[in-house]
Amino acid sequence: MEDIEDLIVPDLSFERPTARKRNTVLPRARKQNLKHHLPEGEELQVDSVIPGTQSVYVRTWGCSHNSSDGEYMAGQLAAAGYHITEDASAADLWLLNSCTVKNPAEDHFRNAIRKAQEQQKKVVVAGCVSQAQPKMDYLKNLSIIGVQQIDRVVEVVDEAVKGHSVRLLGQKKAGGKRLPGARLDLPKIRRNPLIEILSINTGCLNACTYCKTKHARGDLSSYSIQELVERARQSFQGEKHRRDLGVMAYYGLRGVRRKGVCELWLTSEDTGAYGKDIGTNLPLLLTELVKEIPEGAMLRLGMTNPPYILEHLEAMVAILQHPRVYSFLHVPVQSGSDSVLMEMRREYCSDEFKSLVEFLKKRVPGITIATDIICGFPGETEEDFQQTMGLVKQFKFPSLFINQFYPRPGTPAARMPQIPAHIKKQRTKELSALFHSYNPYDHKVGERQKVLVTEESFDSQYYVAHNKFYEQVLVPKRPELMGKMLEVQIYEAGKHFMKGRLLDEESGVRVSIATPLAKGQVSGVTQELKAEHNQDPACSLSPGFFWRFLSNTDGLKLFSLALILATLISASLMEKLL
Repeated sequence: MEDIEDLIVPDLSFERPTARKRNTVLPRARKQNLKHHLPEGEELQVDSVIPGTQSVYVRTWGCSHNSSDGEYMAGQLAAAGYHITEDASAADLWLLNSCTVKNPAEDHFRNAIRKAQEQQKKVVVAGCVSQAQPKMDYLKNLSIIGVQQIDRVVEVVDEAVKGHSVRLLGQKKAGGKRLPGARLDLPKIRRNPLIEILSINTGCLNACTYCKTKHARGDLSSYSIQELVERARQSFQGEKHRRDLGVMAYYGLRGVRRKGVCELWLTSEDTGAYGKDIGTNLPLLLTELVKEIPEGAMLRLGMTNPPYILEHLEAMVAILQHPRVYSFLHVPVQSGSDSVLMEMRREYCSDEFKSLVEFLKKRVPGITIATDIICGFPGETEEDFQQTMGLVKQFKFPSLFINQFYPRPGTPAARMPQIPAHIKKQRTKELSALFHSYNPYDHKVGERQKVLVTEESFDSQYYVAHNKFYEQVLVPKRPELMGKMLEVQIYEAGKHFMKGRLLDEESGVRVSIATPLAKGQVSGVTQELKAEHNQDPACSLSPGFFWRFLSNTDGLKLFSLALILATLISASLMEKLL
């Protein structure tokens, strides 16, 4: 599995809102990108930079929480009139959303900034690197969007295209209490239109000595159950919901239609800690969320650290057995050695992790347990490493994320005596060899399984589906299968996947309640609503109508003639009066 994730969306050009309240952060009014409406051969002549007429290339590195932030930023920019493009060379501005977990991720981020500057592009940076280390030399004079300020991306980009440097790094607070971040009902462009990534909280309660993310995301702050359930309902049902959003002011509409997804991912730095700051907990949230999941659609729970999931084992068993929840849990162990875990400040021992895995495997038959391991943490002895090897041999994790230790600046682990690089590399290689020595899916050949198809394979040869245990099943690449729950028979197994043959060509069920958006479309601004609005006489004189009128070349000419005529009439009247 790749360490780096990209958010790259197809070209879109959207109109934008014309009104926003000062006490809420909304997309700002601007003129539409008139270039897309000019007849062939004509050019738009302007004397100064007009924000909102530019193309923006958005790239995201890192975890699913970061991906969700990137989706929200792209959606707001598109709704505000910017043209989101996957062609980096053609973009006027690059929005780079960074990850600070490991050195390679930051290296990619730094190289992207350098490449953009070499091509004379405007650059805006976001994410955990720029939040945690805004004074780094390579970030000098760049505009920065803090991880809690993504709802102000339009403002920052507006200023950046005019050549100004803006930095918004503050924390959101209400009544003196830190908020988890931006509102959940903002426009977004989903990387995968079938999957809603929902951040349930930000930050965590731990103080791991190797972690830089805590410097960026801070302490735990959770969204309310009501907010999360409402967002999930909107994502699945595609219903109209009243919203206080600049997009509504633009269109003059009473609601915004959302399009249905068929998979919901819950994400955060530690989902298991959800609610501890607001007097609730993860099982209570999940109990409410499963009520909103339509038949055949699925929920995937994100990473949870061992200490908090241990508090709710019985309740979590019931949730993971639910037919609309993947029997899958990502629980990073990081090391099989208690002495290393203590130096990491992980707040559990290896026996507790083993008990957790054994309990879940017994009570949720077939469950997939994914975990992470760091090789070469400062002070790790050969005996410590062999204990980690023994843990992997015992459980043969089907999904194992192996990471060579990288000292991150400003963390306690960076100040500890380091293990030589060649030993870290050797241990990483040895653990990787062990992982690849077993095949977790061979015994499943011949099984009949129900799978949900949600994406295309990396090599574009198959569609990717997942069974109840979130195991990857490749199925024929046929457009009519996308977004459907199918029954297949497994005929081949590899290290990371299985291949399935359709058992009944007509049995596939499309699970989303509403038709999903096309890839690259903005959730919350749809062509159907534009058409509905155009047919509504009550909205004919709304601010949105005015801006759409001006965005059309003929409309702009007529408006100019009308102004000239009005000026002449006024002058004539004044002359008669005098």
